[in-house]
Amino acid sequence: MKHHAKKKWGQNFLVDPNLLNKIIRTIKPKKIDNILEIGPGEGALTEMLLPSVNNISAIEIDPILVEHLLSNKILKESQVLQGDVLSKDLAKLSIEKPIKIVGNIPYNITSPILFWLIEQREHWFEAYLMVQKEVADRLVARIGTKSYGRLTVMAGVFLDIVKCFNIPPEVFRPQPKVDSAFIKIVSKKTPIVDEEKFNQFENIVKAAFSKRRKMLQNSLKSFDIAQTVREKIDFTRRPETLSVAEFAELV
Repeated sequence: MKHHAKKKWGQNFLVDPNLLNKIIRTIKPKKIDNILEIGPGEGALTEMLLPSVNNISAIEIDPILVEHLLSNKILKESQVLQGDVLSKDLAKLSIEKPIKIVGNIPYNITSPILFWLIEQREHWFEAYLMVQKEVADRLVARIGTKSYGRLTVMAGVFLDIVKCFNIPPEVFRPQPKVDSAFIKIVSKKTPIVDEEKFNQFENIVKAAFSKRRKMLQNSLKSFDIAQTVREKIDFTRRPETLSVAEFAELV
């Protein structure tokens, strides 16, 4: 099948067998794995994963692709679900837990997917995602670099992220206008910020990075931050110089 990619769903299909094999080597599928694949597309990766795992479920938003996947005899042992993954509750899916997640996701919903993973983190143990290279660089950015920012800090509270490798546009059909990257995500056993303080933390991080060139004493002047914290952290610093743990101190 050669499916016409739909722009509204950000569809770019993997067509390079060498890359597919590299992804398999990176994921290291095991017979005990319960895989949830986000955006299986035409099923190229699904077909390669299925023989090596316990079971695989795939969530696809495109009804035409769902029909194609269901008619694929190679995938008859897999489960194919139609719908938007962001509306799915992993606890209610009929797939054994814990789950290993794999996805070639639409790049325009990368942040919502990350926050969805954070909300559902008790049900999965590893996630491997294809994302825009620029976003991957932000997620793994080092303190003090241009890429280090709000996304780095917010994700870093709950997730450990590693960039596995970069991917050129040529391996997709149609070719995206940006470079991509394959990342590995593991949920932290203990989040850096307590759940009840997360909203406050999010507001502080947002305020700090919305005025990136300003010192903390200016960007956070509307927040009631304890004097003991102000004595511990130099508020003449700029936000990109603070670690995730230091941001956590602010709440």
